[in-house]
Amino acid sequence: MLKRRTFLLGGAGAVGALLVGWGVLPPRQRLNTSTPLPTQGSQVALNGWVKIAADNTVTIMMSKAEMGQGVHTGLAMLLAEELDADWSRVRVEEAPIDKIYNSVQNIIDDLPFRPDDDSAFKRTTIWFARKAVREAGTMMTGGSSSINDLWTPMREAGASARMMLIGAAAEQWKVPAAECRTENGYVLHGPGHKASFGELSSMATLQAFPRKVELKNPADFKLIGQPIRRIEAASKINGAARFGIDALPDGLLYAGVVMCPTLGGSVAHFDETAARKMPGFIKALAFAPYSGGSGGVAVIADNPYRAMNAVEKIDVSWHDGAAATVSSADVDRRLAQALDDSNGHTYFHRGDVDAALSGAARVIDAEYHAPYLAHGAVEPVNCTAQVADGAATVWVSTQMPALARQHVAKVLDIDADKVDLQTQLLGGAFGRRLEFDFIVQAAVIAREGGGHPVQTIWSRAQDFTHDFYRPACVSRLKAGLDEHGKVLAWRSTSASQAIVPESLARYYGVPRIPIDKTTCEGAFDQPYEWPAARVAHKIVELPVPVGFWRSVGHSHQAFFTESFTDELAAAAGQDAIAFRAALLAEHPRHLAVLKRVAELSEWGQPMKPAADGAPCARGVALHEAFGSVVAQVAEVSLGPKRQIRVHRVVCVIDCGLPVNPNLICQQMESGIVFGLSAALQDEVSIVKGQVQQKNFVDFPVVRMNDCPVIKTDIMPSRMHPQGVGEPAVPPIAPALANAVFMLTGTRLRTLPLRLEKLPVTASNPQGCKVAPRQQASKGALNINGRAVAVHAEPDMPLLWALRCELGMTGTKFGCGVGICGACTIHLDGAACLACQTTMSCVGYTQKITTIEGVQGAEAQALKAAWIDLDVVQCGYCQSAQLMAACALLKRIPNPTDADIDAAMSNIVCRCGTYPRVRAAIHQAAAKRRQA
Repeated sequence: MLKRRTFLLGGAGAVGALLVGWGVLPPRQRLNTSTPLPTQGSQVALNGWVKIAADNTVTIMMSKAEMGQGVHTGLAMLLAEELDADWSRVRVEEAPIDKIYNSVQNIIDDLPFRPDDDSAFKRTTIWFARKAVREAGTMMTGGSSSINDLWTPMREAGASARMMLIGAAAEQWKVPAAECRTENGYVLHGPGHKASFGELSSMATLQAFPRKVELKNPADFKLIGQPIRRIEAASKINGAARFGIDALPDGLLYAGVVMCPTLGGSVAHFDETAARKMPGFIKALAFAPYSGGSGGVAVIADNPYRAMNAVEKIDVSWHDGAAATVSSADVDRRLAQALDDSNGHTYFHRGDVDAALSGAARVIDAEYHAPYLAHGAVEPVNCTAQVADGAATVWVSTQMPALARQHVAKVLDIDADKVDLQTQLLGGAFGRRLEFDFIVQAAVIAREGGGHPVQTIWSRAQDFTHDFYRPACVSRLKAGLDEHGKVLAWRSTSASQAIVPESLARYYGVPRIPIDKTTCEGAFDQPYEWPAARVAHKIVELPVPVGFWRSVGHSHQAFFTESFTDELAAAAGQDAIAFRAALLAEHPRHLAVLKRVAELSEWGQPMKPAADGAPCARGVALHEAFGSVVAQVAEVSLGPKRQIRVHRVVCVIDCGLPVNPNLICQQMESGIVFGLSAALQDEVSIVKGQVQQKNFVDFPVVRMNDCPVIKTDIMPSRMHPQGVGEPAVPPIAPALANAVFMLTGTRLRTLPLRLEKLPVTASNPQGCKVAPRQQASKGALNINGRAVAVHAEPDMPLLWALRCELGMTGTKFGCGVGICGACTIHLDGAACLACQTTMSCVGYTQKITTIEGVQGAEAQALKAAWIDLDVVQCGYCQSAQLMAACALLKRIPNPTDADIDAAMSNIVCRCGTYPRVRAAIHQAAAKRRQA
């Protein structure tokens, strides 16, 4: 039997919180974190997953970053379910950096095995990989793996805590533990005994840790499977949630940066003379490229606006580096040349493909293209760091805190345990915050801050032009059909830069490995039973930084494979769904999902025309990613300029046991909207090593007025839960392309999908205005009903006065040029863009209202609807959404969809909350009418 001292957190049991569970390590090792966990008040401790306080508050440690996917809610549900906690008393807290929280599933998912491979070699490889990752891995959030990774550990943590609480109660009451039960935060025995977990928690630390726990039968679940609302939703709609950019430690300074315009370039020389004359200037410095990023110059100042202005005044000469010779046309040529020169590495091979093709009655071949893509999270890259007395503190939104800490320690030449890295909420990520170039950069800059914390904020232009992009990719596909239209052989070969080898080289400094399963995932493991098939990929070395992007290789391979599958169905003269179904006899999950989406979309039934009379058509795609099977049917028409319009998307997912149906539906909506931007609008182009896209004007994304109706259906399952954060992204592009083919007979094989190149224009909808210049306020403003003294120059945007001078961080910085809408506030009741409203534009007589102070019947009804419909995801744009919606309802108490489009389409939401925002506005308007 384990002794109490075996698993107490370095003596934290006497002073800390009840921490139970073992994460990813074997039972005896999974219990102990390296250092005591922080605790407050009456909390008591065992080890690393859950704290219980005397007031019955249950605090669950979160080793995964919350970036909109709902992981804090979903994971908390797992532990709370087995603990039998009172959900209303559950809280979450970021876990410290420790190996017990190392991510296992991410590494397993990157091993080059097909889902249907049940070989002994695969099982043995995974066993060894798990052992290695548990000891030498890292904390990570990505790959749609959080629930899958922690499904068993967090449930066992909750069950173990419950058994210890029962043991404490039984000992106190002198009754057999087997006669006790738990319910909603209490231990009970018969009619006469009842004690809260909080009352028992200190005594529970004296119980022997159970060697074996019995988990609940799924039939007994009370939380798991329910549409529980997000645990952090309220803080994200009242401005209280703290993202990376909202860190405001005492004495904070700010840094603006300009990096070499050429990817990977560095500073040759700089002259700071002009910058020194700018208000607020403190110091200028140069920094070298790090971890695949670019070198540049920074200015430290007392305000971000002043820092960004001053750094633009620095005269810099650059060393351009290797990327200076690369343009998009060169990339296309290199990828095509690679396919001409080599068959690449074969990831899947069945039968004699060449013989089958030579004997085919008909051979179909095609070439598909996908561009580089940026991540474009609405919260720009930022990091706050303080370096003093041989130690550092870092406040940052990151997906890999442990590895980021190691690199900060390395560049500062201090021990890793001298770096206190505090993970904040992420205002979107999509893979960008797996990198730490910007974190190291911030630490280097903060080292020159004289002991002050320094917040480094990238402008939107720097964010877009210095990303780690989704690789451009080209795929050549060929298939042979017999005289009856049956497919005899399938061959696909693609070429792109490698993702995992380049990332591992940045992360760990290891040599690049010659294969990369992620580049052709979704192609080598597709479910269709082709009699003969070969899937290969060729890695091409290019000096363009690439990294993980939402759904990674699936994002382009699904477009290639599902579009080409549709081509084969058309060549065979068969219905697209019937053609696929005939190939799925050995894959019942996929077949069931396909049949369900056909049923819900009314596949095969005549379609009504669009509202303007334009004909409509449907297209289908089916894809498995991250263990989940998703089918989508898209309904499209063409606009007056032949632009593709998406009216409805029907989505069906089998993700194993649905832990929280509401979160799953959110992620389907999010993935579809995110994928629509990539499918219809987005691309990154390069000219002489310089990225041309600099903001949401030239990297346009789907907005409210572009968003289709989305219907999601979740298949029932008892299978181990699978990923949901990314699987909805891959199918949408081929579903659209296939619909366009059905509508026009034109096969689009290049992303983004365009029948005609359209000019891009910025959106400036009704109700979101820039204020005209007014009488100067002379230092006092009327903000949220109070007179507030503000000391700022006349040309400073109100945004920075609110955030930095007054600490009102609910109003967000997103683009700085009035395009993303994240800074929406009210000026005399009308929605207004704070980044475009300077201090000279507001006077004391005008009423400024922010999310922290918005009141009234409209605001109350909207906030209630936001919670009721669980609108928020990452939450970064939600204060702006609410402010714009509130102004809309004041102007138009009963808005139409057209009114909502006009008022809300200025605001970018990369999480795709538009359908729920629309529904919440309608619900709030209805409640106001009933009042």
